[in-house]
Amino acid sequence: MNDELYVSVDVETSGPVPGIYSLLSIGACLVSEPTQSIYLELQPDGVKHDPEAVAVTGLDLCKLEREGLPPQVAMLELEQWLNQVCSADQKIVFVGLNAPFDWSFVNYYFHKYSGTNPFGFTALDMKAYYMGVTGCRWRETKSSQMTARFNPQSAPNHNALDDARFQGELFALMLEEACNH
Repeated sequence: MNDELYVSVDVETSGPVPGIYSLLSIGACLVSEPTQSIYLELQPDGVKHDPEAVAVTGLDLCKLEREGLPPQVAMLELEQWLNQVCSADQKIVFVGLNAPFDWSFVNYYFHKYSGTNPFGFTALDMKAYYMGVTGCRWRETKSSQMTARFNPQSAPNHNALDDARFQGELFALMLEEACNH
């Protein structure tokens, strides 16, 4: 599997869909080496927000407006980090817990602000992978159930980098179990 580089990615947003709501923070780390990571906070690129979604993030929209990175700069930094950690002979694989949500924002922002998405047009969803590894049903793919089965050392807390590291650890444990069967 050295030809693939698994990158765990988590985002915090101001609402449920890109294009209407803003990407507020991105955390990413290598599944194989979680200390190899990046964390970015972005200026909102619109004013529309869901107060409940923003409350969950723990981020302050006014502070992000002042101190966050412009989205174009943030996406460039993420792309540069990916190029730095990934060798030319490797395929970067976006890994997410509920990847369709996180990937939709990352994909939209890469295309809007950079013109291309280094992850390509797909993502690996941990919930679907977990179903394949365990044979469980969709409703049994909650992170709490995955955590009970695999006992990771870390825990999610709605900080994008901490959550990316948690997801990366959980995915590494899933890979290990899948390889042992």
